[in-house]
Amino acid sequence: MKNKVALTGNEAVAQAMRQINPDVVAAYPITPSTEVVQMFSSFVANGKVDTEFVTVESEHSAMSATMGASAAGARAMTCTSSQGLAYMFEVVYVAASMRLPIVFPVANRALSGPINIHCDHSDAMGIKQAGVIQLFSENAQEAYDNMIQAIRIAEHPDVQLPVSVNYDGFITSHALDVLEILDDETVRNFIGVYKPHEALLNVNKPVSMGNFDMYDYYFEHKYQQVAAMEAAKRVIEEVGKEYAKISGRNYGLVDAYKLDDADMAVVVMNSAAGSSKGVCDELRAKGLKVGVLKPRAFRPFPHEAIADALKGVKAVAVLDRAETFSTLGGPMFADVRNSLYDLKNDIKVVNYVYGLGGRDLRLEDVEQIYSDLDDIIKTGKVDNFVRYLGLRE
Repeated sequence: MKNKVALTGNEAVAQAMRQINPDVVAAYPITPSTEVVQMFSSFVANGKVDTEFVTVESEHSAMSATMGASAAGARAMTCTSSQGLAYMFEVVYVAASMRLPIVFPVANRALSGPINIHCDHSDAMGIKQAGVIQLFSENAQEAYDNMIQAIRIAEHPDVQLPVSVNYDGFITSHALDVLEILDDETVRNFIGVYKPHEALLNVNKPVSMGNFDMYDYYFEHKYQQVAAMEAAKRVIEEVGKEYAKISGRNYGLVDAYKLDDADMAVVVMNSAAGSSKGVCDELRAKGLKVGVLKPRAFRPFPHEAIADALKGVKAVAVLDRAETFSTLGGPMFADVRNSLYDLKNDIKVVNYVYGLGGRDLRLEDVEQIYSDLDDIIKTGKVDNFVRYLGLRE
């Protein structure tokens, strides 16, 4: 049974956590994710979950406690944003290396400095090389759906990696949206009972974790993480198909929107994908062959699916809500351009860095991007392949 309700993104994520009913949640508050654990703590206090809720003194401790609980065999979760995630970086890398299936939502917010509490993706990009699976959510519905699927993905025996569920701070986290919530029993049946492959408290199968690892085996252990990431691509798609059976909503590695006959495409993640689709519809009504590609998974990077979706276009604009300071464009731009290289189709690829620190992406901005792509197709020239959208000169 499905219930249509009005919830903010944070409320949707908190409801998903309630239905997951994890064994342990350890958390420290930080805007704009604070509401998630605030609401979840009320579920604990009111007996709506069986969770052991651990209030800690910092985000570093939050992930440390979550990692310890997971290593002991518990289904464990936390939640954070921005500087909180930055404070977790050390432990996030360890959790991924120890192959712990921790699921943690991230309400995306700019990293300081200067101090800023609004949305960009610099926090998420800080862990893109940590060995963590990263799912991105266009709206509250997708944030809710990603949370539930993330449990199955993380705990799959071929994966066993942390999964972060990203959604835009304030834009999605605090905005009211209408979405469908599954009933508790359906969610429980979908995620199943957690049966850890290895656990420190399993006296019948003693293991040690977090050992000192020199050049003898460090390389091999890192490659095992690579293999798990490769397997995760298949698992994400399989879990998405299963989830469609109970929800009616299909999820894969990417969402290709009106790309079958498109000449030009915008590649964009999270809430800006919705704005881009709206502009796409308007331009389609005027006869322009435009499309949108929304990567749902950023790690593992779905390069095969992206190359397949974009193989027929002539020009692509990749929108990044984060800066790398490489002077060669944003993080997703580099991955998309690399994915298209072997096609040998002479697809022109340009980058637009946008929305840093919460600056709005306007519909007119997206329309201008499509106009720029049209000019590139007509002239065959790219004067500047890295551009800054909405920047005051």
